[in-house]
Amino acid sequence: MNDDAIIRLYWNRDESAITETSRKYGNYCFSIAYNILYNNEDSEECVNDTYSRVWNTIPPQKPSVFSAFIGRIVRNISLDRYRKNLAEKRGGNVIPALLDEIGEIASDNPSPEDDVVRNDLAKAINDFLYDLPLEKRVMIVRRYWYADDIKSIALRLGTSENNISTSIRRIRIKLRDYLLARGFEL
Repeated sequence: MNDDAIIRLYWNRDESAITETSRKYGNYCFSIAYNILYNNEDSEECVNDTYSRVWNTIPPQKPSVFSAFIGRIVRNISLDRYRKNLAEKRGGNVIPALLDEIGEIASDNPSPEDDVVRNDLAKAINDFLYDLPLEKRVMIVRRYWYADDIKSIALRLGTSENNISTSIRRIRIKLRDYLLARGFEL
């Protein structure tokens, strides 16, 4: 079933929307959750919570890219679960490492109330990523969106882990310089 048809099911409050979403995006959602949590039970719970959140969000929202919409929801739910687990001393160290890496170019004191700056920053990052060669873009998205480890990215792209690590580090430095040149305070 295509995404437009699934979204119509949500708009019509047809419970088969969840079944169709699970059929089409279940593995995708689980992969995102698992790469953050490294726990099957927590990941499955996050996926189920995602379906509930999507049900409660559509309507009124009507996502233009359903896969990105659902991916963002499962990612946010999984990160929330990760933080909860970490607070309970059950978490691992993958996400802090990712946050430390990306923290090299991000401020410790973001101002979430400033939507204009956030939107400008998001646009600048998207522009930067768009100008990257496809392989470099895949590295960054796999690392920071899907929370893939370096080994998985290297296997996916058929290159060495060292090459991936070095490339990602260089891209982060270029992104930081790119954002600073456009007036963002990092």
